[in-house]
Amino acid sequence: MRLRVLAALVLAGGLAACSGIHGRQERGPALAQAGGWRWDYLSAGSFDLATAVKPYVPGSGGDVLTVYIEGDGLAYLTPTQPAQDPTPTDPLALRLAMAHPGPGPVAYLARPCQYGMETRPRNCQVGYWTKARLAPEVVDSAGLALDRLKADARARRLVLVGYSGGGGLAAVLAERRADVAGLVTVSGNLDFGLWTRTLDLTPLSQSVDPVTDAAKLAGRPQVHFVGADDKVVDIAIAQSFVAHQPGAQASIITVPGQDHGCCWAASWPTLARRPEMKVIPGWLP
Repeated sequence: MRLRVLAALVLAGGLAACSGIHGRQERGPALAQAGGWRWDYLSAGSFDLATAVKPYVPGSGGDVLTVYIEGDGLAYLTPTQPAQDPTPTDPLALRLAMAHPGPGPVAYLARPCQYGMETRPRNCQVGYWTKARLAPEVVDSAGLALDRLKADARARRLVLVGYSGGGGLAAVLAERRADVAGLVTVSGNLDFGLWTRTLDLTPLSQSVDPVTDAAKLAGRPQVHFVGADDKVVDIAIAQSFVAHQPGAQASIITVPGQDHGCCWAASWPTLARRPEMKVIPGWLP
């Protein structure tokens, strides 16, 4: 059991050999800037959140802004030793965002303290990437950032896409906002209670559990992608989340050969064009 828990934490945190703090801090901004995206930080409630925004293409505007939300990042080094910097070793949600298939506005939102521990460590405490990763103040901060990104894009509605723990945050935000037109998750951690029980992990006792108010999303179109080989967040998590929504307009797509981390970004240009995605407003041309 201990080995399984260690594997889950390492995968969920994106731990990789030879990935120093400086390398992780630079990877997201460098990737965004290489693609012509604008990298910035938003002061949003209790935190300064890193963001990236797709360059504007004349004539491609729409009333829907799609926002990709990063996973938990490097939360733990071992089962008992939290990381001192939660910046992911691989900004997977940013890679997904940059491969988004539609022509409309797209943005990326990092989690608290990611890409900011060296320059913008406001209120950064270890709890915010361990037990309190979805604390109420974290959810409020992300909501304020969405307001700003939406206003800047002159959009009326949002589509939220969350990877791993970012899927949980996307779900909670969608449950609390009337302007979220659709929800997409990729290996999304959508039921914290079930997840921690299944992997024998410490409960996320200071976090809002996405499954608690899942019923509020019953009328909202959703697509949840799950890796067939994912040992960190398996299909039971998405199934539980959808089961809490009577009459849910949700699809669960199992991707053969896919684990929790590797290769989601490489597969995204194809997966994002699956017919099930047509239910997500503004997703495809």
